[in-house]
Amino acid sequence: MSYFDAIILAIIEGLTEFLPVSSTGHMIIASAILGIEKDPFVKTFTVAIQLGAITSVMVLYWKRFFQTISFYFKLLAAFVPAAILGLLFSDQIDFLFERVDLVAIMLILGGIVFLFIDKIFHETEEHGQTEVTYKSAFRIGLFQVLALVPGVSRSAATIIGGITQKLTKQTAAEFSFLLAIPTMLAATGYKLLTFYLDGNTFGNDHISILLLGNIIAFIVAFLAIKSFITYLTKHGFKIFGYYRIILGVIILTLYWLGIDMQIV
Repeated sequence: MSYFDAIILAIIEGLTEFLPVSSTGHMIIASAILGIEKDPFVKTFTVAIQLGAITSVMVLYWKRFFQTISFYFKLLAAFVPAAILGLLFSDQIDFLFERVDLVAIMLILGGIVFLFIDKIFHETEEHGQTEVTYKSAFRIGLFQVLALVPGVSRSAATIIGGITQKLTKQTAAEFSFLLAIPTMLAATGYKLLTFYLDGNTFGNDHISILLLGNIIAFIVAFLAIKSFITYLTKHGFKIFGYYRIILGVIILTLYWLGIDMQIV
């Protein structure tokens, strides 16, 4: 992996991690265009740069971490379902991550849902709640389980989960961002652990690339989150629905044409 590859992937991570468009789908296209080979470091890099992205959430919502202790327990309640099932079915999930066609199909199906979700839950936006309860937090966590399937998008699943619990779009999106912190920390820690247990080590270039990637992911995610909240509350999900469908069709077409595509 070159520094240029790292910069491109970090920008994609920062832009797509918190938008309901699937960062995995974008990584597939980027890796195919750039010709990035799937080696242990590249796999670790694409997960580890999530640290930069979630740091932007910590900076934007730092006041939330100094409020009540219940805030942490609600995050824990939402985090536990995906964490447990992710560990129990890690081998099966790894197998799914080899299915580029599955990513495309999930993008398209999720996009179709987004075309109609604003109409289905329009009353929720007008009279929605702004406080996440323990029950709603746990149910959002169940939605996050869906994101174990590549292409679903963690943010899409959890934001929709929040809306089904009668939260406003802004509240659902903000809780989704905050839930990303324990979820992505756990994913990064697990990926780094397996990287070392498999006998791999980081060279000097690797460390520099990781540092650069995290800095860029932080800056881009910081800007993306602020813009997304503003857009979502004003215009809703429909544009993301169309985008997901177009992206899914592109990936599926390239896959059927036999173009070498892989999930990095």
